[in-house]
Amino acid sequence: MNEKTYQVLFVCTGNSARSILAEGLMNNAGRGGFVAHSAGSRPSGTVNPFALSTLRDLRLPTEGYRSKSWEEFAGPEAPALDFVFTVCDNAAGEVCPVWPGQPVTAHWGVRDPAAFEGSDAEKAKVFMETAVTLKRRIELMLALPLDKLDTMAIRREVREIGTR
Repeated sequence: MNEKTYQVLFVCTGNSARSILAEGLMNNAGRGGFVAHSAGSRPSGTVNPFALSTLRDLRLPTEGYRSKSWEEFAGPEAPALDFVFTVCDNAAGEVCPVWPGQPVTAHWGVRDPAAFEGSDAEKAKVFMETAVTLKRRIELMLALPLDKLDTMAIRREVREIGTR
């Protein structure tokens, strides 16, 4: 059994929906072995209420989330990151800060549920679909024998997960 606690950062542009969902999902599923954070390249300053209601519908905590800059995770006081995942195409194409500790990075792009236009019920459905995709990817990652793989194999596996 691996004793390490992995630090994971989910990055998006606004840090209001997808990265928030991923943070909540990883903190729940990876309890004890993973601590997840989220941030944005250009944070919106608010968390999308549909992201919070989706977490609530999944019976996950909804307190403590805030839209914040990825710069918070690039400074000397930041946790040493083991993994950084971009969950939107815009953030994947941007020049990221230099992350302390040389974390494994991968793109796990999912469509932006906040960009969907429709009724509240339709929006809730799109947010849940996004959460289900992220949850599946997180579960696949958590199933990896990280303590038995070298860095190159881990990098290859987490990048492959982003295509599923």
